[in-house]
Parts: sequence; structure tokens; C-alpha cells
Amino acid sequence: MAYPKLFAPGPVDVSPETYAAMSRTMIGHRGSDFEELYASLQPGLKTIFGTERPVFLSTSSAWGVMEGALRNLVRGKVLCLCCGAFSDKWFSVAKSMGYEADKIRVEWGEAIDPEVVRAKLEEGGFDTVTFIHSETSTGVLNDLHGIAGVVKSFPDTMLIIDTVSSLSTVPVDFDAIGADVMLAGVQKALALPPGLAVFAVSEAALARAEGTPNRGYYFDFLEFAKNDAKNNTPSTPCIANLFGLQHILGEIEKEGLDARYARHAASNAMIHAWGARHGFELFAPEGRRSKALTCFATPDGFDLPAFIKELKTKHGFLINGGYGKIKGLTFRISNMGNETEATMQELIDAMDDVLG
Repeated sequence: MAYPKLFAPGPVDVSPETYAAMSRTMIGHRGSDFEELYASLQPGLKTIFGTERPVFLSTSSAWGVMEGALRNLVRGKVLCLCCGAFSDKWFSVAKSMGYEADKIRVEWGEAIDPEVVRAKLEEGGFDTVTFIHSETSTGVLNDLHGIAGVVKSFPDTMLIIDTVSSLSTVPVDFDAIGADVMLAGVQKALALPPGLAVFAVSEAALARAEGTPNRGYYFDFLEFAKNDAKNNTPSTPCIANLFGLQHILGEIEKEGLDARYARHAASNAMIHAWGARHGFELFAPEGRRSKALTCFATPDGFDLPAFIKELKTKHGFLINGGYGKIKGLTFRISNMGNETEATMQELIDAMDDVLG
């Protein structure tokens, strides 16, 4: 069975070269071969995170680390910044874990205002904030520097940032913004199969974790730090994905981060222009739009299911409809990962053909 090429907002298309890298001979994870592999990943990961800190490797989805970060850091009350399906879910997860949690919630399609965050934190009692940089469900790219600046003006308040659909598409600057945890899954902008999360943790967050009870084992930050010192992971890692990550990081180094950012901006702009030509309205506001994907509002009377189906059956390309409560009201097109202006033009030509 031939599967369609993915232009969905994650997982995205994985290149044949990446699959070839993943097919290397398996190695043990408690020996020098793995230690060399682990060490080889650190320079590239540190570059895309913008950090001198170690970048830990978790054999899980990003949600594992998102939940684990709460378990390591929350002692009192957590504030969740909610602007879409995934940021809303983080609030639900915090509540399900028994934490005292509050939220700032804006309408889906809007961005979080840093000054609203400041006003909420001034109420007092919060020791942790959860924040999604690029909300994949809505295509909103929140103000990373603005939010981080506000949160870090409140001493001993930990900032956990999800960069699942922004890491390597725009700068994230972990060290410069003073983040405490920054995490991503590799199945979006890094164009790898799902199953691996990467994350950085500040020294202050490790100190907080050390005094936090009931951290568990699998996502215990101290276990990750202890094993990182030996170029290893606490638990058995997904070694094939790490071979793939080694390949991707090599490709990023060859391309250069600035060129990678520019490529994503250019391919993203192509989709915006295509939508404007057809009268599709962008769901996210001007100036706060993801560079990794585009979310369009579905026009009244437009047969979105038929459009997605014909694009798939006739051309072998798959885009996604809306997610959560805006399912049917929006649709999303990814340009992240390995996509170029040439491959995006192929998609645009196909979509034009379907629209007639």
C-alpha cells in the first residue's frame, strides 16, 4: 500500500536518507558505541536549542516530558497559558495529576499577551508556568521572549516551554531567555518518526527537582542529568531514532540555522500567498503566525473533507483538517522539516488542480 506524502502538522514526511541512517546496525546502549553516538548529538542539539546546557533524550512523546516537567518542578501552584488544544490539555493534565492549577485562556486563534501573564502572576502563589511557543492546533506563534521576560521577573517561578512545532524553524534561545525547561518531539520540524523527545533543563530547575518529592523514575530530571554525565540515558533509548537524529543534525549543520529559518519562512509565505489567492482567511493573527505550519479558517460552503480526500487520492498528498473544537472550522498545512520551495510548489500545484 502506498501512503500519501505528509504535509500534515506532525508527523511530517521523513526523507529516504533519514530512513537509511536509521537502518544502521543496532548497537548496545550501555557501551562505548552508544556513548559516542550520544556525545555526537550534543553539539547540534545545543546549537538549535541555543544553550550550553546538556540536551536530554527521552524515549517518549513530548507529552511524557510535559507531564514529567510538572512532576519535577511543581510544589505549589501551576499557571497554564492556554490558547489552543495542546496548551488547554496541559492544564487538564496538571489537574489530573492532582496539582493546584489555574489558567490564562484566550480564544483559539489568539496569542497570549505577556502583560496579562504579568497581572496573573502578581496575584501570587504560582511556582511554575507552562507555555506553548507554537500552538500547532491554531497556527499561533506566541511571543517567546515577551512571555519569558515576564515569567523570569518573578523569582523562583519555573518556565516550561513546549517548542514541538517551532524548534529549528525559528530561534528559541534557551539560555538567553532564561527558560527552565524547553522540550520538543522530533516528529515535527526535525522530520523524524515519532517516539523521541529532546529537552533542556536549567541548573535552577535541577535544583528545584532535587527538593521535589514523588518525581518517579522514568522522567526524573536528576536521573537524566546523572546519565548525561556518562553520555547515556536512564532507560533503554530508541537507538534507531538517534541514528536518524544524528543524520538530521548533520544536515542542519550543513544548511546552517539561519538558512534553515529562512527556508521555513519562505515556504510558509508561499502557503499564505496561495491561501490569499483563493480567499482563505488565516486563523492566527498578523505578526503571531507560526513559520512551521499554516492554519486557515474554512469558508462557509467549502467542502473541506472532499478537498482533503481528493488531494490525497488524486495527488498523494495529505493535509489536515482542524483539531479539537475547531475541527471542520479550520484546516492546516505544514511546511516544516525537509520541505523546500520546490516541494511546496508541488503541493500548491496539486491543491490548485483540486480546486479547479
